[in-house]
Amino acid sequence: MEYFEVEGGHKLSGEIQPQGAKNEALQVLSAVLLTEEPVIIENVPEILDVLRLIEILKKLGVEIQKIQEGKYSFQASHINEKYLNSEEYLKDATALRGSIMLVGALLSRLGYAIMPKPGGDKIGRRRLDTHFLGLQKLSASFVYDSANQIYKVFVDGNLKGSYILLDEASVTGTANVILASVFAKGITTIFNAACEPYVQQLCRMLVAMGAKIEGIGSNLLHITGVSRLNGTYHKIQSDMIEIGSFIAMAAMTQSHLTILNACPDELGIIPLTFQRLGLNLQLEKDKIIVPEQDIYEIETFIDGSILTISDHTWPGFTPDLISVALVVATQAKGNVLIHQKMFESRLFFVDKLIEMGAQIILCDPHRATVIGLGRTHPLRGISMTSPDIRAGVAMLIAAMSAQGISKIFNIEQIDRGYMKIDERLNALGAKIHRVKNVHK
Repeated sequence: MEYFEVEGGHKLSGEIQPQGAKNEALQVLSAVLLTEEPVIIENVPEILDVLRLIEILKKLGVEIQKIQEGKYSFQASHINEKYLNSEEYLKDATALRGSIMLVGALLSRLGYAIMPKPGGDKIGRRRLDTHFLGLQKLSASFVYDSANQIYKVFVDGNLKGSYILLDEASVTGTANVILASVFAKGITTIFNAACEPYVQQLCRMLVAMGAKIEGIGSNLLHITGVSRLNGTYHKIQSDMIEIGSFIAMAAMTQSHLTILNACPDELGIIPLTFQRLGLNLQLEKDKIIVPEQDIYEIETFIDGSILTISDHTWPGFTPDLISVALVVATQAKGNVLIHQKMFESRLFFVDKLIEMGAQIILCDPHRATVIGLGRTHPLRGISMTSPDIRAGVAMLIAAMSAQGISKIFNIEQIDRGYMKIDERLNALGAKIHRVKNVHK
């Protein structure tokens, strides 16, 4: 196991290129199972979760060629059903929450899918009801083996198009239903569909492969089933979560940073949310400039009441940046209520920020009030353990701005979502040392 040793207080300077979007990658990589023809995908983030999915696809029989860094060719001429029905597959899929994305594609391709209860971040309940209720509407059936925690999904005959009202606008749930419906007989209507950029990109890729999807970008999708899909070329968008993380790093370290290929017009409310925290962002056609800023002041609502930042479905503020926004607020001037609605364990890392000297009141598992003291009380370095991807990078941001040395353990969580983050930030002036932990 490795950990980060972070020397705080160093400013960043220069330009940084965001990686491809992790959440999009997990969806579009699963979609390669829908055709026997080659699919070329560019800007693939070579992070732990994505590499694990690529390895699963390889074991499923997909021919994979790495053309260059971040660019791969996939061809699923046949599916290795022996592996799919093996203990090895169950073990591999359990280690990756994103493997849930394989269900819709496998159901379309083979008429059945097997899925162990997936792992991933420990951020609270992440139920799978939306996935399976949607697939049931397409005439699929599923059984849950509670003893072994295995889901089995199958269809007798062909999947059939249907009207589906999702019980929640789940991004992965929507994507799974889309992947299952492209071959379904007739027309599938999905209402209350998630419309995040990841889902839009998946739909665009499927249309390029020959799928018939209307309403892309809205919460009402109409999908007319087709008999086959062809190969295609697809480029993954820049990761909006990493873009938000870089904005926060620049603010917390009082740095001047330029984020390339940030596509500000496609970030929804993310830039506005950081601006309401007092950050003076310069949004240009394809980049975001974060100027050096000594003090940033949190806005209030028009009536003078305390600002509330909460997560919401797209185009609301993504829950994956709630932890990052909270850290930014600790060094702002003013107060803000951070409301994490979706996951009840995602704010539990704030005890470490409090230990670092942040003024935070954890109201309940979903809400925290941050009292920003405008850098009058700098954070101090401590040792801490990353519980999930987003809390891990939030801890890293805090450590980069703190006085002294911080140690962050369980950095595999950070590596799951951020590609070579220590190397890329060190090139800008950070002091992050990856240490091999010899202690058991």
